[in-house]
Amino acid sequence: MRFALPQCLWLAFVLVPLLAIFLFWSWRTKQKLIAQFVTSRLLANLTVGVSKTRQQMRLVLLGCTVAFAMLAMARPQWGFDWEEAKQQGLDILVAIDTSKSMLASDVAPTRLARAKLAAFDLMKIAKSDRLGVIAFAGSAFLQTPLTLDEEAFRQSVETLEAGIIPQGGTALGEAIDTATKAFETSGENHKILVLFTDGEDHDSGAMESAEKAAKAGVKIFTIGVGSAEGELIRMPDAQGNVGFLKDDQGNVVKSHLNESLLQQIATVANGFYLPLRGANPMETLYQRGLAPLPKTDSTTKTVKTYHERYHWPLFLAIVLLIAEMFLPQRKRARTNESSAMETNHNLKKSVALVALLLLPVSLFASPATAIKKYQEGKYDDALGEYQKSLKTETNDHRLYFNAGDAAYRAKQFDDAKKYFDTATISPDVELQQRAFYNLGNTLYHMGEPLPDMDKKKEAWEQAIRNYETALKLNAQDPDAKHNLQLVKQRLEQLKQQQQQQKKDDKSKDDKSKDDKKDDQQQSKDQNSKEDQKKSDQAKKDEQSKKDEEKKKGEQDQQKKDEEQQQAQQPQKKEDGEQQEEPPAEPGKVAQMTPEQAKQFLDSMKQEDRALIFKPPQKETRTGPIKDW
Repeated sequence: MRFALPQCLWLAFVLVPLLAIFLFWSWRTKQKLIAQFVTSRLLANLTVGVSKTRQQMRLVLLGCTVAFAMLAMARPQWGFDWEEAKQQGLDILVAIDTSKSMLASDVAPTRLARAKLAAFDLMKIAKSDRLGVIAFAGSAFLQTPLTLDEEAFRQSVETLEAGIIPQGGTALGEAIDTATKAFETSGENHKILVLFTDGEDHDSGAMESAEKAAKAGVKIFTIGVGSAEGELIRMPDAQGNVGFLKDDQGNVVKSHLNESLLQQIATVANGFYLPLRGANPMETLYQRGLAPLPKTDSTTKTVKTYHERYHWPLFLAIVLLIAEMFLPQRKRARTNESSAMETNHNLKKSVALVALLLLPVSLFASPATAIKKYQEGKYDDALGEYQKSLKTETNDHRLYFNAGDAAYRAKQFDDAKKYFDTATISPDVELQQRAFYNLGNTLYHMGEPLPDMDKKKEAWEQAIRNYETALKLNAQDPDAKHNLQLVKQRLEQLKQQQQQQKKDDKSKDDKSKDDKKDDQQQSKDQNSKEDQKKSDQAKKDEQSKKDEEKKKGEQDQQKKDEEQQQAQQPQKKEDGEQQEEPPAEPGKVAQMTPEQAKQFLDSMKQEDRALIFKPPQKETRTGPIKDW
């Protein structure tokens, strides 16, 4: 024996004792209140024929009714039969990013854990489809081929963790190529790839792989995990201390969700992009993208069909409830007074029931007030009312759309973008188309006042993509067509303005370079003039030195002649013998000979040669390896 919904048993273990305690307390309280207002002598006369035992039995019957009803809700099953069931379904490969960037906690608890939970949700919905698992980071690996075994799929997803792929980084192209190869042997069935990732592609080959997959008949649905604001990646080191992941230059890595790339991949491969947020995103994915596809017969499998036995406890609950209703409190016929009391008691029950039925109506008081405020032009107040309603009605996409509309009218474009973005995953195609259209308007107004042209360009490009998506859902929308052409024209003007600004900056740079060259030429001319002056001065010094040496030679010759006459012993020097130079007199500066001056000038010219600088040849190296 087993229970299909055992959680109802746990609820019964809590609810039934609490109900018994409440019934006992209410009965004792009623007895005390009667004793306070009615004396014991009159009470005996008023309660003639009333049996306390029967009152207690009615309370016991009511408690047992609730207990058997909870037991029936747990769906007891006893016995089973083996049956062959032919499956009609799709072939779905689930690719999950296991890179280090999936450890970011901007999606609780982490991106990887959230993606694994979403894969389990998809498995519960796609019961008749064949599922497979692909793990990828810097490379991709088919971990589980297409199978109908839910337990094998569950175990494969549970074993996924960051670092299971040795090569770091994120290679979306390899994940898509691996899925395309795996589908080659799947037959003529529809081929679906559901890609869970944050979109950080480090190989830049994703678009080419998506085009090849589309030609092979593979539809790709991208699921964005993370936030556009990004989050730092926490990684434990060898000692177990948790720190932030850093790149090769020692900078802390901040991972962002690349929604634009995921939208492009899904569009090329005939799918669509869906952010992993909001209520039941996997149900939206299956209803919008997978359920409309025609399914083919696959292989049969033997399943265990259990026999339902819930009708037995349900039958007992109904019998006990009828017995409680018809079990009288008095042994004999009731008096007129007792009939009046019973009527009053039934009236109280009716009033309580009406109040209970009118309770849901009060829940819509806030949206009604919001609509009234919106029609009066009080958009801020209307937005506040819608935000209060969203705290309780989180699955109503109409409330998200109306809240976005009120925020848009109130010029609160950040809130409008958030609410319209949530409304785009609505199963209602008309509401979804209007949400994409209004999201495009919001992004255009958000980018219009931005001073940074690059950020303004990015916002307008996102607006264009939303307009195009709205036109895909409703090609006859004239407003979407008009706004799309208008934003494209504004974007083209912005690009031309950027190009003109770049040309102006380039001309300013060229002018500054020409001014620098003129300054250098002037400095060279000035240096050449100074060198000419130095050369003329050197020639003058050399000529003066020659005159002084000639005069000095004549004086020395005259002095030698006088000494020869005094000594009367003429001394002749042999021909070809070099005369010694007289020693320099103390206190006088030594003079250079013409040969020495010439040698000095030649050495100065040799040292004045220009030096040719050859910069070191740069080594060819690739960019930094991104290991996240």
